[in-house]
Amino acid sequence: MKRILVTGGAGFLGSHLCDVLLEKGHDVICLDNYFTGRKANIAHLLDHPRFEAMRHDVIDPFKLEVDWIFNLACPASPVHYQHNPIKTIKTSVMGAIHCLGLAKRTGARVFQASTSEVYGDPAVHPQPESYWGNVNPIGIRSCYDEGKRCAETLFFDYHRQNHLDIRVVRIFNTYGPRMMADDGRVVSNFIVQALRGEDLTIYGDGTQTRSFCYVSDLVDGFVRFMDDGSGFPGPLNLGNPGEFTMLELAEKVIAMTGSRSKITHLPLPQDDPKQRRPDIRIAKERLGWEPKVALDEGLENTIRHFQKTEKR
Repeated sequence: MKRILVTGGAGFLGSHLCDVLLEKGHDVICLDNYFTGRKANIAHLLDHPRFEAMRHDVIDPFKLEVDWIFNLACPASPVHYQHNPIKTIKTSVMGAIHCLGLAKRTGARVFQASTSEVYGDPAVHPQPESYWGNVNPIGIRSCYDEGKRCAETLFFDYHRQNHLDIRVVRIFNTYGPRMMADDGRVVSNFIVQALRGEDLTIYGDGTQTRSFCYVSDLVDGFVRFMDDGSGFPGPLNLGNPGEFTMLELAEKVIAMTGSRSKITHLPLPQDDPKQRRPDIRIAKERLGWEPKVALDEGLENTIRHFQKTEKR
């Protein structure tokens, strides 16, 4: 049993991670400022004897005694991270510094939730961890992309200079229950629009691709990587290599919801990647990990979640 800190623990991914860690018998401290995290995501855990929730912003220092740290704190959808771009990059950079400082003091193993956005609009496809990326450092997405890239730099410098036991994961598009209806992500956008009978909004011509990983698969990868005793720090791609165009996803959601919605097109946002698919060979070789949940099954679960929340 370990004492584990999860920053951003009330968020979409963080709350699912807290569930799994508690199921495995660990003590869990959830730290969140509730900017994009929600109390509803962890309401079922508040009476759990091994769970503790703290309202705190990772931009400000914090001191705890822990064995593991999962740093998931940062708004992850364009709608939210572009709302206050300076706060977004401070969350990535200062949050990383404070988690690393805590790990240095306590000797904790520390995990950084990075992102496939470090690859930018990639010129290499699929994207292996060795690819350095194609990122605009001054665009409207840069607060998130470059914030995460800087956090990776900090993690590896602490690893080299202070011998910290780090784990850096690059997360590709993830979906599932507890996504926010207004987060601007494509899966939640399409499902909510279809359930409301609204037109599904596709940016550009719809031929751009994404790969969608169901949340339970991703969290399984997180825990396997932290359990791995080899000392391999990453970076490690975690995502589903199945690749779909936005048109394919939209048509699938319309069919699965039985909606009469139509598809409309809007201009492509600045720096929006045209292709995104992970090369997960390292995760397969080192962790024996690969996604198990097919897109149709995951979408069914996610649609059921939104059907319940839309009725409230």
